[in-house]
Amino acid sequence: MFVKRRSMLNSSHSSHFTLGAYVDLGLLKWLYFLIVLSVYVLILLSNLLLIIVICLNRTLHEPMYIFLCSLFMNELFGSTALFPMLLFQITQDVHTITTYFCFIQIFFIHFYVAIEFVILAVLSYDRYLAICFPLQYSTQMNTNRLFILTAFNWIYSFAIILVLVLLSSRLQLCEHSIFEVYCNNYSVVKLSCSDTSINNIYGLFVTVLTVFVPLIFMVSTYICIFRECFRGSKQTRQKALSTCGPHLASIINLSFGVLFEVLGSRFNLRNVHSVIQVVLSLYILAVQPLFNPLIYGFKLTKVRELCKNLLLSVVSH
Repeated sequence: MFVKRRSMLNSSHSSHFTLGAYVDLGLLKWLYFLIVLSVYVLILLSNLLLIIVICLNRTLHEPMYIFLCSLFMNELFGSTALFPMLLFQITQDVHTITTYFCFIQIFFIHFYVAIEFVILAVLSYDRYLAICFPLQYSTQMNTNRLFILTAFNWIYSFAIILVLVLLSSRLQLCEHSIFEVYCNNYSVVKLSCSDTSINNIYGLFVTVLTVFVPLIFMVSTYICIFRECFRGSKQTRQKALSTCGPHLASIINLSFGVLFEVLGSRFNLRNVHSVIQVVLSLYILAVQPLFNPLIYGFKLTKVRELCKNLLLSVVSH
């Protein structure tokens, strides 16, 4: 489907980037188009279904489900940053993207990843309060704190990623060919022939704040949760695992996605087939938005039953 194809464009004022991970496959491109379109439609339908279920049912108007609703909205946001352009590129014979849209895509994709980690960190804090301090949960996770944490997710991520993209957009580029199927910030920075020390330092700063700090926080909260579970009854352990299981699976899946992206963009993977490189680079943007609604929809009994009732009512009408 994809092969490595790089081209050198010497002008630093080029108005477009060439996405060198594509190859033209004639009529086969329509098969790939249908496969990718099917994945995108499934992501949209599954996430929209859970958002609608949470919004329409008062029994789900609890902090955990509000945070999950924010997570599902982010899945829609992140997948839309990738799939429409990916579908367009599959159908094209010349695989280019304007500089303007390239940086917009960089912003949206990195914004999505940052929000994903922060929301999962907030969800781990919510589970920590619910399991370790059940009597104080309603007062600790009140409406004001719920609003502050939800707003913080988006504002914090927006500010950090906006600076990242602005720093990259000022670089003078000596090359405009990216071996990717979408625009990636580090891939663009590597094309610069000007000083990138500020970009590298700030990029590391962003990675620490949006990935490592939330991960460390999540690990810390789950150490406390597991400690409480081992001290509690069997019923307490079962209840904790039923609500924490999907969350832990989502954290692990997201971590793998980031690992694949880092390996693909930061290290030379010449011995890895180009198709595998592309699939790994798409993992975080394709698998995570599909994985979350499926794992939460199946594992959380209340959500599963309400989804089933909603679908049955739609079919009956």
